[in-house]
Amino acid sequence: MQQYYGVLAAVGAYILWGILPIYWKALKAVPAHEILCHRMSWSLLFTVGLILLLKRLSSLKTIMRDKRSVALSSCAAVLLAGNWLLYIWAVNAGYVIEASLGYFINPLINVLFGVIFLQEKLRKGQSAALFLAFSGVLYLTFYYGQFPWIALCLAISFAIYGLLHKKTSSPALEGLCLETMVLFVPAAALLFFVETKGSGSFLSGGSWQMILLFGTGLITSLPLLLFGFAAQRISLTQLGLLQYIAPSINLMLGIYIYNEPFPLSRMIGFVLIWGALFLYMAEAIWLRSRQDKNLKVCKA
Repeated sequence: MQQYYGVLAAVGAYILWGILPIYWKALKAVPAHEILCHRMSWSLLFTVGLILLLKRLSSLKTIMRDKRSVALSSCAAVLLAGNWLLYIWAVNAGYVIEASLGYFINPLINVLFGVIFLQEKLRKGQSAALFLAFSGVLYLTFYYGQFPWIALCLAISFAIYGLLHKKTSSPALEGLCLETMVLFVPAAALLFFVETKGSGSFLSGGSWQMILLFGTGLITSLPLLLFGFAAQRISLTQLGLLQYIAPSINLMLGIYIYNEPFPLSRMIGFVLIWGALFLYMAEAIWLRSRQDKNLKVCKA
């Protein structure tokens, strides 16, 4: 039953991340940097409220006394802010498809970083998958005629963010709270400045826009909490398989809802990267099943 709830939570998180472009499109009139500041500010208030509700304040205080955790969270916060800012801008500038590509590539960048920074060994299947993904990026660059810099920046920044999280033992809720806390002061200061100057979007944009900006805290924190709940109850392999729900929804939104161009030349580049992901996941599943069989033999 715990696994069932874990799968439901993971699917819920990825669906919310998948439909996120709809939310940012509804805030298209608001500058991307201002949306980011609201996202950081309201996320802090939302996570602090949850910590108080769940009586985990002592855990947060313990983490805040650890200088290493604070330093890592500060670096992670800057990366997360950059990733969020680029994603919001990309969606509202009409690059939903390329943004989705970034999150298709991200798992393969994680593998590459594991080899470079964590001295993890690269298996043959992973090597082939990385080569195929690299071929897809080269194809999109030279044949489609445009370097997918948005996708790569999103993938690399989130991979580094994940790498920093491997260096800290902070729980998901407390970690997110600390990261938003780091950028709360500059974010709130900028919002206060633009509102007092009369150029802000919160007070002058109408009640619906005000509600949407306030809701950025919920739309940011809820999928992260669902993901954290799921990660404790299902395997990483299951999480890995389910994670492609989000960029797949992004891609469908870009093609069918926002009518972004998706010609054959661009599709070929995506197919190469999808092939790399299929190879990567198939190899991981095969290896897992082989390990399970060996374990059963040993127990017998």
